[in-house]
Parts: sequence; C-alpha cells; structure tokens
Amino acid sequence: MADLQDDLHTAAEVGRADAPYPQEAVVVGPEEYRPVSDPDDAPLDRAAAVLAAHPVCDGYSGLPWTLRGLPWYDLDLGESAVDADLPRLRKGQVGAVFWSLHLPEGHDGDRALTATLEQLDLAQGVVAAHDAGLRPARTAGEVVDARNCGRIAVLFGPAGAPALGDSLSVLRSLHALGVRVLTLTGTSWAGPAGLTRFGEEVVREMNRLGMVADLSHASAPTIRRTLVVSKAPVLFSRSGAYDLRPHPANLPDDLLAAVGEAKGLCLVPLTAEQAGPTVRDVADHLDHVRTLAGPDCVGLSGTYDTGGAHPQDLRDPSCYPRLIAELLRRGWDESDVALLTWGNIQRVLRATAFTAHTAQQRRKPSTATITTLDG
Repeated sequence: MADLQDDLHTAAEVGRADAPYPQEAVVVGPEEYRPVSDPDDAPLDRAAAVLAAHPVCDGYSGLPWTLRGLPWYDLDLGESAVDADLPRLRKGQVGAVFWSLHLPEGHDGDRALTATLEQLDLAQGVVAAHDAGLRPARTAGEVVDARNCGRIAVLFGPAGAPALGDSLSVLRSLHALGVRVLTLTGTSWAGPAGLTRFGEEVVREMNRLGMVADLSHASAPTIRRTLVVSKAPVLFSRSGAYDLRPHPANLPDDLLAAVGEAKGLCLVPLTAEQAGPTVRDVADHLDHVRTLAGPDCVGLSGTYDTGGAHPQDLRDPSCYPRLIAELLRRGWDESDVALLTWGNIQRVLRATAFTAHTAQQRRKPSTATITTLDG
C-alpha cells in the first residue's frame, strides 16, 4: 500500500503538466527548481552536477535480447559484448532504464507469447543476479526507492502487442508478471486504419491495469485514436522529429503538437538512423520536440544494445553527460533538463497509476473478445 499511496500522492492533478511533483520525487516543479550547478562552470561540469541530482531514465534498452545470445557475461565488472553494462550506466548517471521485450519480425501468436515470457524470465533473472547494482521496479515510487538505495531501477517493457494473442486475459497476466509498457503495433486491431473496437478495449483495459501504451512505429490513425481513448498519458519509446529526419518512426509536427496537448511523452532515440550522426543532431531533435510538444513531453531513449549505430560521442550510456552538456550550451534551463532526464517519466508513471486506481473502482476486468467486438 505504501507504493500505491506514493504513486497517488498528487491525486487527480498528477497527469497535468502544471501539477506539482510529489514531495519524495527527485524532481520538483519548475517554479520550485533549485539550481544544482554553477552557471560559470564548463558545460560538462554542469552536466555532471545536474545528472547527479536528476539522473537519466533511459526509455529503451535492447539488453535482454542481446544477453540471450551470449554464453557468458559479467555486467558488474564490465562486458565488451554489450553497450550498457553497470560501469557504463553508472558513469553516464543512469538512474532507471526500460528493458525492451520486443521480438524480431516473424514472431506472432503462441510463438510471440512464449518468446516474450522467455525474455521476461531472462531479464528478471539478470536483475536478481546483479542485485548490488540493479533493482526491479514497477511504479514511480519503486524507481525512486531504487535510486535512494544506490541501485539502477529496471522496468520491464515495452513488450509487443502480438504477444497478447488478441486476449485481454494474457494482457492482465503480463501486467501481473511485471510488464509495464505495451507497443500498439503488429496486430489486426492496431494497424494502418487505426484502432478497432477491440483495440479501443485493449487501451481501456491497459488504463485499468496501469500499463502504459507505447505508440512508436504505430500508424497516424492509431496514434490519434489512442490519444483520444486513453485516459492515461501515452509514450513514444523511440520517436524523433520527422521534419528533421524522415524516418517512419519519427513524428511529424502535427502529431508532436497533439502529443503535447494530450500530455504524452516522446522519447528521442540516440540512434544515427533516426536522429542523425552527431550529438548535435540529437540535440536538434530534442529542441524540436520540446518546442512543439513542450518541455513536459520530451525524454531520452538510448536504444542501446539494439544493433543500430549511434551518433558520434554517444556510443554507449556513459556518454549521456556529453548530450546534456550540449543542451546546456544551447541555453536549456536546468529545470527543463531535469524534466527531460527524470521528471517526465516519473509524471507518466504516476499519472498511469492514478488512472488505474480510479478505473479499478469503476470498471471490472473486461471479458470482451476480438470476435465479439470486431467480428
């Protein structure tokens, strides 16, 4: 109950960008922000000071699938076969990370569920085996607790919607096992034409459970309809600005504005393919998203250990201070940096928890099926 009370601390206002942050949260509201660095220091020194107080919550890591293919590894001392071992996470001041449970193309039906559960089992085992540095987390309160104990919080997800097998019972089971983010793509009910009636029911059940909808790579109709149906904030786990780099997962300006209006969260990926080849290119995307969606609606997605190339000077999580230094050079306020690295993810997690608490008092678990709703 303590975690739930922590997550409901801000009550009905928790999802609003102008709502105050809970007292135990690391980040406070902009009007209460206390500077943590000397403006006369070099940008890299200022970045280190800001990150010490407001560490990075990394919205996407492919580490579980990468570890699956290794016969042996040591994340505690350092592992050359991966991007994100514990020494590099600590050097980059990462306080929390989402471990993706996404699958390669071609996995669907029972095969998708089996592979997702195998990844989840592996991920939970890795965290348990590295408990001196990692701690599992399901709520915003647990994320803060992990950081206060000197651990890096690990949240499980996003998982792919094909793992559901079009079953809300499976959705509830995945949530009970600790999955907290689901990507709404790759199914008949969340496709190019948008959400079907069953797709809308999936979103409503996710709201009731407290699972965040991830809309990266989703079609524009799916995005727009989910923004209407969902009572909790949505996020985009890997989406930059389409007007700067026309990648299919990046968002055009009209959708970025819509995300801002809905108080969602766009996590800009640190990949050369989506953001560009340099740290300045990544900063350009962050500038663009902040301008269109607002400072409360932009975050970071390292996308390390996904097999993609990363921009120069951002080869692994230890390089996060270089990106923050670039933003400070551009005149970002420390309060906006604190929201980018930590505060915005906390807001989404807390808003999702409050939405679930309210929905569970009004709505029983859904028994709808795709056959009854979509025919």
